[in-house]
Amino acid sequence: MARDTTDHTPLTSVDEMVAYLAEGCKPREAFRIGTEHEKFAFFRADNSPVPYHGEASISALLKGMQQKIGWEPIMDGENIIGLAGGDGEGAISIEPGGQFELSGGPLETLHQTCRESNQHLSVLREVAEPMGIRFLGMGGSPKWTLAETPRMPKSRYEIMTRYMPKVGSKGLDMMYRTCTIQVNLDFSSEEDMRRKMRVSMKLQSVATALFASSPFTEGKPNGLLSWRGDIWRDTDNARAGALPFVFNETFGFKDYVEWALDVPMYFVVRDGRYHDCTHITFRQFMAGALKGEIADWEPTLGDWTNHLSTLFPDVRLKRFLEMRGADGGPWRRICALPAFWVGLLYDDASLAAAEDLTRNWTHADVVSMRDTVPAKGLAAEVAGRSVLDVARQMVDMSRAGLKARGHLNSDGQDESVFLAPLDEILAKKTTLAEDMLALYDGRWNRDIEHVFEDYQY
Repeated sequence: MARDTTDHTPLTSVDEMVAYLAEGCKPREAFRIGTEHEKFAFFRADNSPVPYHGEASISALLKGMQQKIGWEPIMDGENIIGLAGGDGEGAISIEPGGQFELSGGPLETLHQTCRESNQHLSVLREVAEPMGIRFLGMGGSPKWTLAETPRMPKSRYEIMTRYMPKVGSKGLDMMYRTCTIQVNLDFSSEEDMRRKMRVSMKLQSVATALFASSPFTEGKPNGLLSWRGDIWRDTDNARAGALPFVFNETFGFKDYVEWALDVPMYFVVRDGRYHDCTHITFRQFMAGALKGEIADWEPTLGDWTNHLSTLFPDVRLKRFLEMRGADGGPWRRICALPAFWVGLLYDDASLAAAEDLTRNWTHADVVSMRDTVPAKGLAAEVAGRSVLDVARQMVDMSRAGLKARGHLNSDGQDESVFLAPLDEILAKKTTLAEDMLALYDGRWNRDIEHVFEDYQY
């Protein structure tokens, strides 16, 4: 998230919080695609991480991008921490370890999404190349220890860094040593939200398997295909995971609000200052828990919006739905991830088919798949079937949905062209992580430095 919200509208009731989410409902013709992707910045001279400060640095990248594209700098005190584009242009932000992120604008087609990503990376390379900086596309930092990984001067990250070790064993790894690709999608009604969130919550680990690309930690194989997926199994389980109430037939906006109210907060922002609120839940905040601690203790809509952004379920509900299961990866996967979900969720026939396929999956089935996919990938099972078989069906359903959308590029290709990387995985029956491991044991001669050559942007 590039910038925390400062909406001072008073917030006084649960109904107002529910209404805020419901305001995300929009007509089908207004549905858009918002794609986010992160990458690791490194110096090509020695494959070391890029610090925040200095002539060749993360801050210098942000300032260089600002000069190139003219977006508004986002500041945290005296530090530039991101860039905000104009209406519909998206934003650039930095993750805790310097992972460089584009939060794309809301676009109508996947052809536009792919052009947006390509343009972003092209401009970023122009800025980065004179500094000797390049970018690595994979789901987990393959070489650097936590101590070697730089820390970005962003106030919310300071609070999270102190808090994470208290609530899980892998929270700092999540913050500093992982990258993702995700897509944000719309819904037309509470019922439409319910259907999409339930199906995508069930299938999120299938995406984890398809996009697995984090098999190395600190220079050697870690025994996993998606280290990033495993990290999310013990990061902060009060705010993460496959939410059981989403599986209920009557699930709605209020259920999500009631859950979110009982999740500990991270912070509130007052006059540009971040106040650590990890000792209270949002429900306690609403009841006056900060009275006497800070001057402006009354909850605001901005506080609620920020709190929603600090929840980490496999599918996150805001005024849109965020698909959060995939590892980061090479450029083609930036287009493949939104293609997979758009084809499934934006076409009525494909969504219905996905519902039928997953209808009898229990929460326990999904959690079991979520637990085993990081190590087994497509060889994991769900409800008695291999994830590979399920993935084949899902990609076929997605393809049908994308073809039905009928959005063609100048060469007459529909959006299903972006599923090609997934077709390759399914044909080979091996993930990108397994390809990386084969290279490590073969041509790379067990030297992790080669990953920076073969998987750079």
